[in-house]
Amino acid sequence: MFQDISVENLLQMQKEESLKLIDVRSPSEFEESNIPGSINIPIFTDEERAEIGTIYKQVSIEAAKQRGLEIVSAKLPDFINSFSSIEEQKVIYCWRGGMRSKTSATLVDLMGIETFRLIGGIHAYRSWVVDKLEELADMFQPDALVLNGYTGTGKTKILQLLQEKGYPVLDLEAMANHRGSVFGQIGKRSYNQKMFDIMFVQKALEVKDSPYVLLEAESKRIGRATVPEFLLRKKEQGFHIFIDLPMEERVLSILEDYRPWEFPEAVMSAFQKIKKRIHTPIAAQIEKDLQTGEYKSAVQLLLEFYYDPRYHHTAEQIPPERSVVFHVKNVEEAVGKIEKLLAKKLDTSKVK
Repeated sequence: MFQDISVENLLQMQKEESLKLIDVRSPSEFEESNIPGSINIPIFTDEERAEIGTIYKQVSIEAAKQRGLEIVSAKLPDFINSFSSIEEQKVIYCWRGGMRSKTSATLVDLMGIETFRLIGGIHAYRSWVVDKLEELADMFQPDALVLNGYTGTGKTKILQLLQEKGYPVLDLEAMANHRGSVFGQIGKRSYNQKMFDIMFVQKALEVKDSPYVLLEAESKRIGRATVPEFLLRKKEQGFHIFIDLPMEERVLSILEDYRPWEFPEAVMSAFQKIKKRIHTPIAAQIEKDLQTGEYKSAVQLLLEFYYDPRYHHTAEQIPPERSVVFHVKNVEEAVGKIEKLLAKKLDTSKVK
């Protein structure tokens, strides 16, 4: 028989063994929010779930259960095979740890596949996240080392490289799945607040006792997500590392990251939101460049006449004694200079 476990049990098990979390909710529910590291093996598709819900409301509970049984019976072999192919220890969850996860766990157990079921489902996990967010406001110790610089200086890439090297990093844009600007959602599906909070808490708990944490100079809101107030305060009080990269490198970095030729309509739509804030002749030229696919020219004009002036005003608010400027030719050189700074100013051995 499958075993029920609490969120606390799950977290302890994750420290001790290799687990695979399996979300048996519908694909749209999974996409909206899930526990990091999960895979989706839905017992019902979105359409099937809607159909059963309609029968439940308009006919009866028993009729809904009967229809659910018919649907599950038809797909049972594929459903079981999906579980059989997973080598790790398996933990099943649904929304509140109700019928869907219980049915799934029972079925796979009958086929001899050992599994656990998360009590309370993702709803319980979300409650744990909310509690931890409140605790982190008081227990988050690291000083903030804030990566700053003009748009296109590769700040996100720098953070990723530093994280790969073992430095404590909070990549807020990755947690929001959004690049932070009006163009930030192009080619992505930004996460909602629930998903952002789940990812943030998981990473913040890993670095909470570090002497410092590296993060980007983000605004309060990134896409659909809002950054916790305590982290914003840390950022405002932190030490800022300004990256100065040549314009040509910045343009190439943006083109490589955004690939605007793959999303021309989305790029044009985003531009229309800021068009009125740019001097009319320049805005007209940018629009023409976007229409004709002259993306390199469009990006450089956007940087020179929209993003750089806005950034310059923000940068002036940072006191010189809490900042340093690194003039570099590329991202790799920036990473090297930051590492030297950390070695000089901080005891990195605590977090490496």
